[in-house]
Amino acid sequence: MAKIHMVLQGKGGVGKSFIASIIAQHCYAKKKDTLCIDTDPVNATFLGFKKLNVKKLDLMEGDEIDPRKFDNLVELISKSKSDVVIDNGASTFVALSHYLISNHIPALLKEMGHELIVHTVITGGQALSDTLNGFDLMIKQFSSDIAFVVWLNPFWGKIESNGKSFESMKVYLDNKSRVSAIIKIPDYKAETFGRDLSEMLQAKLTFDDAIDKPELTIMMRQRLKIVKSQLFEQLEGAQAVLA
Repeated sequence: MAKIHMVLQGKGGVGKSFIASIIAQHCYAKKKDTLCIDTDPVNATFLGFKKLNVKKLDLMEGDEIDPRKFDNLVELISKSKSDVVIDNGASTFVALSHYLISNHIPALLKEMGHELIVHTVITGGQALSDTLNGFDLMIKQFSSDIAFVVWLNPFWGKIESNGKSFESMKVYLDNKSRVSAIIKIPDYKAETFGRDLSEMLQAKLTFDDAIDKPELTIMMRQRLKIVKSQLFEQLEGAQAVLA
């Protein structure tokens, strides 16, 4: 049975492509052949990670999204004998969510022997409210048998509301049974870890590619190894859901 990892969040610029790349790299590290797909018609960031062999799915008909082209996504999944990682852009979030639900895609995937896992991201700062609302909306829209993995990304600020962490917020407590795992992206300091990670992502490099670059200093490589280890260890801890 293949795992279909779909990264969904209606807010743009919150780290969806980064998360998709981490999931894919972890799959490759586990020696899994992995089909990676980018459905973002505007900012195909995931596609830029050349070592991940990402496929671009064209969803546009002229200047408009053609919902029927999501059929091609199902065809790709149906033919895959490996796990699938899908990065979906904010511009197609509403259309894809409607397509998945109205066409009963989770049930169809189950009939094919696959399992859909929805990864979503919560971030701090001005985007906190939007990402929390997006999470709540998806929980209500998708059937109770869909596994949700929540990624907490503090890049834009603390994930806090009225002094409460995500795990203490009403939106989480009301939906706790639907959340199969929480992955916490550490709050990396901009001057060191954050800068190294940012430069790696801007170059669209995987951790292994960046760490192997001879022009990086010893400490830059060391910090990237630490970041990789911190994220991969959390994914290992969620193997009951992701394996």
